Amino acid sequence: MDGDVPRTQGTHGELLGGVSVRPIRPEERERWDALVDEHHYLGLRSLFGKTLRYVAVADERWLALLGWQAAALKCAARDAWIGWPRVLHYQRLHLLANNARFLILPEARLPNLASRVLALNLHRLSADWQRIHGHPLLLAETFVDTARFTGACYRAANWQALGSTRGFARHNGRYTVHGQPKQVLVYPLHRHARTLLCAPQLPPAWSTPMQRVSLSSAQMEDLHQRLRALPDGRHARGQRHRQPTVLTIAIAAVLAGSRGYTAIAEWAARLTQAQLKRLRARYNPRTARFEPPSEPTIRRILQGADVASIDASLSDWLLGLTEPGEAVAVDGKSLRRAVREDGSRVHLLSAFLQGQGVTVAQREIPAKTNEIPEIKPLLEPLELNGRVVTADALHTQRETARFLVEDKQAHYLLTVKENQPTLYADLQALTPAHFPPARRDPR
Repeated sequence: MDGDVPRTQGTHGELLGGVSVRPIRPEERERWDALVDEHHYLGLRSLFGKTLRYVAVADERWLALLGWQAAALKCAARDAWIGWPRVLHYQRLHLLANNARFLILPEARLPNLASRVLALNLHRLSADWQRIHGHPLLLAETFVDTARFTGACYRAANWQALGSTRGFARHNGRYTVHGQPKQVLVYPLHRHARTLLCAPQLPPAWSTPMQRVSLSSAQMEDLHQRLRALPDGRHARGQRHRQPTVLTIAIAAVLAGSRGYTAIAEWAARLTQAQLKRLRARYNPRTARFEPPSEPTIRRILQGADVASIDASLSDWLLGLTEPGEAVAVDGKSLRRAVREDGSRVHLLSAFLQGQGVTVAQREIPAKTNEIPEIKPLLEPLELNGRVVTADALHTQRETARFLVEDKQAHYLLTVKENQPTLYADLQALTPAHFPPARRDPR
């Protein structure tokens, strides 16, 4: 195995001194995933949220692998140690990262290697997270299965043991008992980590920068009119914030990079009075100020809204924000941890703007079918005149191509694989001679 550690000569200190830790390169992702899946007791199980993968090397030989992901949503021992109130818990959770995978490769036989690798990784983790995800970290956490490991390497690297988890696992938005409590360990990445996490106001260096969204008055009015047409299932009595306003703020916040109800509310709270007025926020005559909706209000309205109607209203509006020729990509993904009652996984087919990374339409694929018959109803509502639609080999179908060209007046770029031998052979036989230069107009 090329990842094995060579049996080199030298003292213990010299060998440890030659170890370095770095993020993996894009071309190394497949190798990293394969090794973790083969040798780690949990397997790969894709990391969730913001992630970062590391490798420990010596003379370019792989010694150990580390995988970081978003911190656990709830952990009683950790949250009690930090001492943060609930509102700050959700606002500051992105400043924590979880060491979800740590693997010393089988042939890496070197005393104290694990603690050395951890120390090197922690020294650069926050700076790397800043470079990749746009903000630093204050605290690292991990959960150790004491039935398998002692966690000695973490304690040797100065991690603090806080107690045990309660033996719950979160699956499909619900918590279930698995009966395997794990030891909770944390490592402050800043000397004042706990103080900063509990502070009423973070210093600018630790605050997530507020991204800007540039929308014209016509685009804003178009969006508002579309949202006004949606039904509002709330009782008229007691309404403080209009549904179109809350939806407009939520959409703008998501376009600016917010993810989750708390992030949307935090984004709205930082808007100026002029911006709130433009978004048609509620005006309070007693304070003579425009007021943003609170997190509970945003959560309640978004959870009660007709998602299908919102998707239909936004599809063409989002397309209108882009250049007319920007490509639309079609791709299907199975949702992680989303399982139907019959045990089948939830699979979505999405159309998204490649340049913007914005989804403009999506459909759930029924359990007893596949993506092929769903691409037409997915793209039917969209204005695709003159746009290029891309899709993988599954959608390389005569009827799909006809629909795009004749019905939608679009262009297509489809992948051809060897499962269509005739078409594949015809394309393989093409030469530059089959594509002569376009004839110039003599005029």
